Amino acid sequence: GNSLEPEDLSMELAAAPEEELPLTAASSLAGRQLFGYVGIEAVLEQMKIKTMKTGFEFNIMVVGQSGLGKSTMVNTLFKSKVSRKASQPAQEERIPKTVQLQSVTHVIEEKGVKMKLTVTDTPGFGDQINNESCWDPIIKYINEQYERYLREEILITRKRKIPDTRVHGCVYFIPPTGHWLRPLDLEFMRRLGKIVNVVPVIAKADTLTLEERAEFKQRIQEDLKTHAISVYPQEDFDQDPDDRALNDRIREKIPFAVVGADQEHQVNGKRVLGRKTKWGIIEVENPAHCEFPLLRDLLIRSHLQDLKDITHNVHYESYRVRRLNESNCP
Repeated sequence: GNSLEPEDLSMELAAAPEEELPLTAASSLAGRQLFGYVGIEAVLEQMKIKTMKTGFEFNIMVVGQSGLGKSTMVNTLFKSKVSRKASQPAQEERIPKTVQLQSVTHVIEEKGVKMKLTVTDTPGFGDQINNESCWDPIIKYINEQYERYLREEILITRKRKIPDTRVHGCVYFIPPTGHWLRPLDLEFMRRLGKIVNVVPVIAKADTLTLEERAEFKQRIQEDLKTHAISVYPQEDFDQDPDDRALNDRIREKIPFAVVGADQEHQVNGKRVLGRKTKWGIIEVENPAHCEFPLLRDLLIRSHLQDLKDITHNVHYESYRVRRLNESNCP
């Protein structure tokens, strides 16, 4: 009888933790109240300091016909001369026979935060009589950047930080016709929306009256819905309820009716960016005049990191899966 007692005791001890497991799991899920300051929230400051030292990369592409103000819009977004014109003002500007991609890179610094900005322009897009397959060079360029990142990623000895040249956002300029979208616009956004974040805007919106602008935006939204074209921010990627509510308000405003200007004017004793006309000054950063502040907030102030995350986790991931499947096929 005495020889069995230790075995019974060990069995009881072994069974005890199994009974307590649900309680332990429940308490860990509920979280624990700290008795004093530990300093966990200091990790946010550490991340901030590290980001300020290393900086980050942001690559944007502008697509549209010549004369829609793409270069001016990019300069207005970043309040500096970051876009490169196709030709000098004194020279005659010639329309390229094919779509040519031109990239220019700058390092912008604001309050100690450095950003390596790459702007890619597409002169010659939509300027020909026959614009069939004019989006092919753009698709090829975007996929080349994915391929370059993939080649660096699959190396045995990888770099500590892989240079990121992938296009994080594509701003598509719609001419202010006031009618429906052209077949070129629909086909471009349908094809590009699958591989990159496309943000459509109505260029030179000051050429439309407020009534024409509202009607044109409604027609564009109907066209996008009819042809099942997905533009940024996509509804499928909204996970947080707060993000969904914010993105719903943004989707109601898309496409943004924008006006670009890189010259300052005096208005009520203040220097503002705008375009001077005979009847007044169109203030670019005034929400009552145009929707440029909404575009700037979307691209820079509120969704810049989200653009990069969707590019990496969705568009690049789909390209990576496709390429690895191709390489594994006999």
